[in-house]
Amino acid sequence: MRHWARQQGAERRADPSPLSARVVASVTVGGRAIPLKMRQSRRARHLSLRIDPAEDAVELILPRGVALAEGLRFAEEKSGWILTRLALRPPAVPFAPGAVIPYRGVEHVVKHRPEAKRGVWREEGRICVSGELAFLSRRLSDWLKREALSLLSARAHAKAALVQRPLRRIAIRDTKSRWGSCASGGAIHFSWRLVLAPDPVLDYVVAHEIAHLVHPHHGPRFWRLVEKLTPEVEASCGWLRRHGDRLLRYG
Repeated sequence: MRHWARQQGAERRADPSPLSARVVASVTVGGRAIPLKMRQSRRARHLSLRIDPAEDAVELILPRGVALAEGLRFAEEKSGWILTRLALRPPAVPFAPGAVIPYRGVEHVVKHRPEAKRGVWREEGRICVSGELAFLSRRLSDWLKREALSLLSARAHAKAALVQRPLRRIAIRDTKSRWGSCASGGAIHFSWRLVLAPDPVLDYVVAHEIAHLVHPHHGPRFWRLVEKLTPEVEASCGWLRRHGDRLLRYG
């Protein structure tokens, strides 16, 4: 089975709806109010719910022609399902002293070093952050994003050279639905959270997007090229299916 470089169900196609999800109400689950986001979909045929992979929120998918009030009633009726799915989510891990976060798949402990003047650096299983505690989360996040851009750019340029295709731009984002995307003009975007994943997984997502520079589809020729560009396609797809949600819970 082949999988797109997408988060939360790699095999699904993107919905073409121009409307992004927005908070419209809340649903009471287990005695607490959970924000409820609504997204209208041209493709959907039925009301459906999904758990936001990064936030403590529920997303309601509303087909065309279905009133919001009906969708809200549907969400209330599914409160048991929502409670179960929320309980199965990986715990959130804020960027704070003592937090354990992966860097290229290897766990590191966040260490606050207020007396130092080195910014952020790694040493012996730790990621050290200098400066005031109030700025630790932002400094660590910025450092991880710089590391991600450096790693992803190097691999993307190397693989683009192999397929003899130009790269117009490489950028990182904090997306929830895709690990990477490739525009027809040669601009590629990656999720910075790939720097948290093991190297073979990061390499697979890069190979996937570079292959789209040659084949803008997911047919057999596309997958043959991906396999030429990276050695562990199936294993990396499996890792993303099992652990991708966890990457969205850091920070």
